[in-house]
Amino acid sequence: MNLKQLEYFVAIAEEGQITAAARRLHISQPPLSYELARLERELDTQLVRREPRGVSLTDAGRLLYERAGTILSLTTATAREVSGIGRGITGTLCLAVAPGCAGLVPTGRLRELVERHPDVSFEVRDAATPAAIELVQSGIAEVGVVRTPFSSAGLRCRYAPAEPLVAVMPPALETGGELSVSLAELSGAPLVCDRRLAGTVRGALGTAGATARVLCETEDERTTCAWAAAGLGVGLVPRSLLALCDTAGCYIKVLLEKDLESRAAVIWKAGRTLSPLAERVVALLGELT
Repeated sequence: MNLKQLEYFVAIAEEGQITAAARRLHISQPPLSYELARLERELDTQLVRREPRGVSLTDAGRLLYERAGTILSLTTATAREVSGIGRGITGTLCLAVAPGCAGLVPTGRLRELVERHPDVSFEVRDAATPAAIELVQSGIAEVGVVRTPFSSAGLRCRYAPAEPLVAVMPPALETGGELSVSLAELSGAPLVCDRRLAGTVRGALGTAGATARVLCETEDERTTCAWAAAGLGVGLVPRSLLALCDTAGCYIKVLLEKDLESRAAVIWKAGRTLSPLAERVVALLGELT
């Protein structure tokens, strides 16, 4: 099994037809069919089912497709980093960014980097914090930007200062003081928040003697703001995210509970030699302020 075979198999899996995959790869159909049959012989298992209108993956094929994507991404990342170490600050950096950190990355300092080094480029992987950490741990992404809480085992981390949550309130659900609100004052209100935060919010509501009512759990804090702006509930998001969201017409109030504050963090794999470009980006991101 070689990289060419994996690339061919991924194309077949994604196109669902050998003819379409051959067009995508700019080769004729016979050699593609030959390589697929050869791969199945080497692995001694059927990877696809031939059907009248194309092919579908067997269970073994689905597993190989998942692993092949990781292997090909890691191969590209490794070649990029090895080349980058020899050439200095140049090349492409794969950066995994959690949605809750989108208000902090990119920064003006990264713009200065690109202006000074025109050969630099970025591949950004938008991924929830657990997935972003997995991308860093696997070597696909060299640097990640994530948000607490997360396990830092096997990682090097540079943390930003603690950041409060803010409540994005539609006018009909406005409560609390002029600039701030407590969880107790949100008792009974429909809340919208990130899935990872939901359990913590429910626990804090219970501690405050308030009624927990999480109306919607999201994967992306920008979606949280959209639901709040539509009047469906009070959104709870990191303050820095407001720069990216349309919250017109909503009241914005700082949540008073310190236990619900979070911190963004720049992460990279412990023991890994960073490319000059990655080292520079880590330094420029600083404390993500």
